[in-house]
Amino acid sequence: MSRRVAGGLVWVAVCGLTAAGCGSGSRARHAGTAADPYVIGMSQCNLGEPWRVQMDADVRAAAAEHPNLKVIFKDAQNSSLTQRSQVEEFVDQGVDLIIISPKEAAPLTKPVAAAYQQGIPVIVLDREVQGDQFTTFIGADNVKIGREAGTWIRETLGGQGTIVELKGLMTSTPGQDRHSGFLEGLELDTHPGLKIVFSGEMEWLEPNARREMESALATNAKIDLVYAHNDPGAHGAWLAARAAGRDKEMKFVGIDALPQEGQQYVKQGILDATFLYPTGGQEAIDVALKALAGGTVPKKIVLGTRLFTKENIDTGGQAIR
Repeated sequence: MSRRVAGGLVWVAVCGLTAAGCGSGSRARHAGTAADPYVIGMSQCNLGEPWRVQMDADVRAAAAEHPNLKVIFKDAQNSSLTQRSQVEEFVDQGVDLIIISPKEAAPLTKPVAAAYQQGIPVIVLDREVQGDQFTTFIGADNVKIGREAGTWIRETLGGQGTIVELKGLMTSTPGQDRHSGFLEGLELDTHPGLKIVFSGEMEWLEPNARREMESALATNAKIDLVYAHNDPGAHGAWLAARAAGRDKEMKFVGIDALPQEGQQYVKQGILDATFLYPTGGQEAIDVALKALAGGTVPKKIVLGTRLFTKENIDTGGQAIR
């Protein structure tokens, strides 16, 4: 069984198909052989999040299966300016293809478009850029994941309860989408018994989430559930609640579901639920190979998700349709 099937990932091609390059024509500079492999430049927005470390690992593992590929990895260290420079450096270095997981949409749109217009295929991974000047976007549906989380929370609380929301980076599309989807799933207009009593931005980082949760605990005598935009955020909130002796009075929900992180937290009883957010690393290499060979690839690939709870964790979670 392939990793994609085992992980419950679903490919959905939408928005039509596109040629590997753009109007100016794709031009690989290397032969794509073991002696002269294609060179791929990979710009990761940061490696401070375990999920992003896993994305790089997935790209590296997938590329290692193909002797005709060489990947150069760069860490933008959470700086859009640095990431912009990295894309420009890749172009100057003569790479054959670029994979980028952007920190933010607006600042990275122009350098991505510039590379694409020069005939370099660009795969945008996880976070979108603006417009359509790129080869392929690969990522999960964050609105859907947020909506499923909100629905699960509403149903689990029986339409009554106080909620803390710990947001990711709200200048990034995943943060915005996980928030808007969450509100859709809660259906606050028809469930007035549900109240968000604290909202803090933790920028995807566990220490920030712990600090925000300490503020939530100090200002709220009753918290029924914490929804964090990622599992490190949910874990940070749990650590803060445990330190205050209040972890048993509330539930914790996160997103990512890495096997060594979120899924383990569910098994340990730290998280009550987590939703899979696949990295897309394997899919990025699959698309890169096709694009470098001059094939036609989808403009957008949407990856599936799964819900993990204590009831289904041992059977691989529940696929969300």
